[in-house]
Amino acid sequence: MTGKVLRFDEVRGYGFIAPAEPGEDVFMHANDLLDEKYLYHEGSEVEFHLEMGEKGPKASQIRLVYQPSSHRLPNRPVFSDGSATAERPAAAPSDEGTSTGRFRTELTEVLVTSVDSLTAAQIRQVRERVVELARGKGWLTA
Repeated sequence: MTGKVLRFDEVRGYGFIAPAEPGEDVFMHANDLLDEKYLYHEGSEVEFHLEMGEKGPKASQIRLVYQPSSHRLPNRPVFSDGSATAERPAAAPSDEGTSTGRFRTELTEVLVTSVDSLTAAQIRQVRERVVELARGKGWLTA
């Protein structure tokens, strides 16, 4: 299968892949990477074997297909306690709301780091309901 890395936390050693075929996000772990883990970041195209893990779909034998830019530094995670390997600039205040994609990414990060017992399917279900609510309230842009 192929897909794109939604996010990968190099320190914690895990992340998620959005498969090219419709379906739920696929869990990825550093032990299953065929290239150096610092090379995997948001937007990286990957090939992988799909397996069913205890908590849902899991990727194995993950290899890079395409790097968005060879000159780009990998994104560094910013943790909920404020620690980071690199500071991320604060977003400018806006009355226009947040993009749906960015909101989904940040919501996924909060769910993954806050509740260890959530499966990928549960994260997807919670995320979809919260996105529906946020859209209904006008908090998100297209």
